Amino acid sequence: MSLDTAAATLASHLLEQEFVEVLAHHDADGIAAASILSHAMFRAGGRFRLRIRHHITAADIPRDCSVLLCDFGSALPDLPDDVMVVDHHQPRFEGELHVNPHLAGIDGDRNLSAAGAAYLVAQKMGDNRDLAGLALLGVLGDDQALKGPNREIANEGIANGFITPGRGLLLAGRGLVEQIALSIDPYLPGLSGEPDAARTLVAAVTDEDEVDMEMLLSRIVLKAAREASVTALCSLWGITYSLGREVIDDAGDLTAVVDACGKAGKGDIGASLCLRSSHALQEAREITARYRQSVIAGVRGARRLDERAALYEVDDESVASDVADVLARDLDQDGPVFVIGMGGDHCSISARCPPGVDLDLDTLMRTVARASGGHGGGHRHRAGARISAAEVDRFRHDLLEAILA
Repeated sequence: MSLDTAAATLASHLLEQEFVEVLAHHDADGIAAASILSHAMFRAGGRFRLRIRHHITAADIPRDCSVLLCDFGSALPDLPDDVMVVDHHQPRFEGELHVNPHLAGIDGDRNLSAAGAAYLVAQKMGDNRDLAGLALLGVLGDDQALKGPNREIANEGIANGFITPGRGLLLAGRGLVEQIALSIDPYLPGLSGEPDAARTLVAAVTDEDEVDMEMLLSRIVLKAAREASVTALCSLWGITYSLGREVIDDAGDLTAVVDACGKAGKGDIGASLCLRSSHALQEAREITARYRQSVIAGVRGARRLDERAALYEVDDESVASDVADVLARDLDQDGPVFVIGMGGDHCSISARCPPGVDLDLDTLMRTVARASGGHGGGHRHRAGARISAAEVDRFRHDLLEAILA
């Protein structure tokens, strides 16, 4: 089935429902995907409830109403056939109400996010072209490329005046000091988590409220270059996207805030921003600052568990994913990175391939997690798992055995 046909089939089914229970993954892509479809349902007169979740299993699916899953569900072969799924992870669910780029031969790891897939469905439900900016949250949040369907959606948004590209500093936050001191994408050694150093740096390149941007970038690079990767330093400056319809105009900044709210357990606030309500914007900013401080603390406190592999442990399960991103993307690594986040009775594991490393993490995490009584999967270069804390030693042993073989 083509992606267009799948989107039309799901859109038609959604429009027929009296009530839809929407469950979405807690990152920027999942929240944006669910919000796009919530906009579309609301405009069509539909009724729904949106909830943000860290993970989902078949046992969590309500059976007394129609259910829509956004940015998860594809990896669950035992879902009820009538569940609706909009996702971009490797598909194992075989239900007919399933929109996933992989099923149409499109690279869902790089060229179409869940938010992008949701936008295609929304367009089949009515004129929802103004939601194109929200699809960018999936591209930016999941570090995808602006190619294939992603590019087509962005170009449509630009052509219709809902997205305006530019060039500038690619650091999220309010003002230069916060942008630098709370930077985790990229992580800047010597500056991230160091507000005094950030303040001193900004003061040194500011003259009568005018910032010498070239000098600022040079000083950041000189400060961070000893430990930071080339990828991190090259991601300081580039293409920006202005979203005139959203409550936070800069797409990268909105992505960071929505993502932080979701991972901090305040996904409802992140979703409210995507639904264009500004009532909790200040609280969302405060949540983002605290969450980013936690990620920086996680990076600094990550304990390496084995000298033969980049296997780490952090005490805060909620930051494992972003700590893994930082360690793999922004600090020099020559192999895959795994971060175990402890969280009470269960723990989460995030796996990442640094630039230039090719390993099928989806299959690896699914296989090792299953052997430990848990579940895992994701993308080829970005995946995760969730297991019982009692099985963490077995998981670690099996993982090391697999990657060192």
